[in-house]
This record gives sequence, C-alpha cells and structure tokens, in this order.
Amino acid sequence: MTPDPLLQCRGLRKCFITRGREVCVLGSVDLAVRAGEVVVIRGRSGAGKSTLLGLLGGLERPTSGSVLLGSERLEALSASALASLRRRRIGIIFQSHNLLPSWTARENVEAALMHAGVPAGARRARAAGLLKALGLEDRLGYLPAELSVGQQQRVAIARALVNEPSVILADEPTGDVDPETAAEIVSLLTAPVHERGVALVVATHGAFPLDGADRVCHLEGGRLIGGDGLDR
Repeated sequence: MTPDPLLQCRGLRKCFITRGREVCVLGSVDLAVRAGEVVVIRGRSGAGKSTLLGLLGGLERPTSGSVLLGSERLEALSASALASLRRRRIGIIFQSHNLLPSWTARENVEAALMHAGVPAGARRARAAGLLKALGLEDRLGYLPAELSVGQQQRVAIARALVNEPSVILADEPTGDVDPETAAEIVSLLTAPVHERGVALVVATHGAFPLDGADRVCHLEGGRLIGGDGLDR
C-alpha cells in the first residue's frame, strides 16, 4: 500500500499583477512527495521553480489551489502559524543563501532555533556541532563575506537541518559550486532522507545530479510535467 504524501499541492496557481496586467507564473501544478523521497524539479531559469518552492514552504500564498503538509493546509494558516510550522517541520535552502551578513556562521545557524524554545546554551552547542560535522569547525566565528561560496552553502544547509525538519526544500543547492563541493552537498542533503525519512525537494536548472532522485519533474510553461506522484 502506497503511503500518504507528506507534502502535496493540488491545482496550485500563482499570479502577479505587473503594470496592471496579470502574469501567471504557475498554473494548476500538482505534486505529491512522500517521506523518504528525493524529488527533483527541473526547469529553465525563470520557469517558476523558486516560486513553487516558496509556495510549498509557506513563504508565499497561492492565487488558488492548496498546499498540504501532512494534514495542515498551509493557505488556511495565519502568518504566525505558518512561521511556527516552518520552524518545526520545514528546512529551506535559498539559492542566494540568505545569510545575515553581520552574523557569524554559528549565529546564522543558531538563528533558526531562536524562536523554537531552545535555551541559548543548547542553541550554541547544537549550531556549533552541526557546523563542525559539515567541516566548518574553524569557521564558526567567520562572517558570510569571509567564507567561500561553498562554505556559505554549508552554513545555509546547517541552518536548514538544525531543527531536524521533516521536509527540506532546496533551491539550486549545487548551482554555484565546483563538482567536488557539489557532491558533498548532495551527500549532506540526502543523508537525512535515508536516515530519518525526510522528504527532499530540489529545484534546479540542471546542476543537481539526478542519479540519487526518486522522481524527476519538469516545470515548463507554468505546469509540472511528469513524475508528480499523485494518485489519479
């Protein structure tokens, strides 16, 4: 028997008003991701991949359609309830890393725990321990500008993993790094999938290797083609 999806969307549309005109980036997107799955969403730059991840993570509201994380319908939640849900269950890795420039590597990771009821000492210890596990034990006190692109990406990954989320959403996680670093990042992201049954959704224009993916979908013309995982 096929398990129920952990994360899914149905009929998802997202439109923006630009200079008085409605521009629809996504139109009627369906997707279902189960625990322990790696789903890769491919598409050209500007196809709407980042927008789709933002909707799946509750960072944006859909124009229509629905996003469910377990039994939680994201579009029905208040802003504060969505923020709480993200802290508890969703790890997001942004294409631009989104690190706080005046905070150290450890502080950037620790920030994900600040509103999660974790005491200050435990926050520092958990953030430092995860960064050390990612090979950044000598970079804990460095600012993002003092780190390489690959090191910044590791900090962003640590921040996404520190709360042990059930869903990880990664936007072009290997797009700006060398092949060796890319392989390390893939290993870091897929480890919790195999070890804890996390659901991983990766958006990429083609830089992410597909041999570790359970399903590959293509976002084209605002629609998701192939591998949606929905029971028809």
